[in-house]
Amino acid sequence: MKGILINTEYCTGCHSCEVACKKELGLGEGEFGIKLTETGPWKYETGQAAGAWEWTWTPVITKACNLCEERVAKGKMPMCVQHCQAWCMYHGEVEDLVKKMDGETRWVLLTK
Repeated sequence: MKGILINTEYCTGCHSCEVACKKELGLGEGEFGIKLTETGPWKYETGQAAGAWEWTWTPVITKACNLCEERVAKGKMPMCVQHCQAWCMYHGEVEDLVKKMDGETRWVLLTK
């Protein structure tokens, strides 16, 4: 099974994945194959992170996503992965992607 692995620690929220996907799939206004969700900002008041602010972005695939089946069949990366400005997205077999998860940063594994 193929999937997309995202290291959310490094996602900057640039929306490049959204734009590339919309263009590839020919999606209209308000339609997305991958959509960024935003969490934050919030400030930590206590503990080791006291005084720090956090604001995270997490790309989520939608029902319109087909993991760029045609592109992948030609040996290319899905458009969202190819256009990720932070290079924090990976595509491949789920078993291989799981091995990349280092336990040091936050990861999201998306499958169809």
